[in-house]
Amino acid sequence: MADAEVLLRADGVVKTYGERVVTTAVRGVDLTFSRGEFCALTGPSGCGKTTLLNILGLLDRPTEGRVWIEGRDTTPLDDDERTRLRAETLGFIFQSHHLLMAFTALENVMIPLLSRHGRRAPWMREKAEGLLEQMGLADRIPYRATDLSGGEQQRVAVARALAMDPALVLADEPTGNLDTESGSQVFQALREIRRERGTAFLIVTHDQGIAAGCDRVVHMVDGRIAADTRPTDGRPGSRG
Repeated sequence: MADAEVLLRADGVVKTYGERVVTTAVRGVDLTFSRGEFCALTGPSGCGKTTLLNILGLLDRPTEGRVWIEGRDTTPLDDDERTRLRAETLGFIFQSHHLLMAFTALENVMIPLLSRHGRRAPWMREKAEGLLEQMGLADRIPYRATDLSGGEQQRVAVARALAMDPALVLADEPTGNLDTESGSQVFQALREIRRERGTAFLIVTHDQGIAAGCDRVVHMVDGRIAADTRPTDGRPGSRG
């Protein structure tokens, strides 16, 4: 893989907790993700998936190892620099959508833009409306989050994650709280965003149907990468 294609790389990532009694959640993980990749991260509960996702997303630091984002070693960065790089490069979708329930769908999507630029501008509304329309929520733009269904709330969360045009979206069980139909709608929205924008996605999921719909599946067991495959053509995936 050419360096220009590499979006994120993890080398020898280890994460331990505790001092007297040490628990190792991630054990020497090496991974490389390219631009536009659509990847599932699977494995049994407690295998280290969310811990690894938090490290890759700069929400946590590894005990050992390094993470590069767009060729930049994140190890020496201080908290402010990590926050800035995270805001510029990454988007996040969680199982619980974390919307501000008293705000409208439009206002929720505009929040990252307002936070970044400090004041409201007409282009922010236009961008937020465009993202909500892309999520199939054009008729829900003025609705408060409390008046939306669970699937609609999660699609608003997807739009919010895309507001800053991230190169990579990290999604932790984004359909875990949804019924089958709503979960399928959210997943198809992610696929559509990838096709139209070239956004890369790394999706933590227990849903084998979701994993099978991804171009690559990284499977973790006991904090390690046990398999890295591409279900669509059977070829091995890229290892770091």
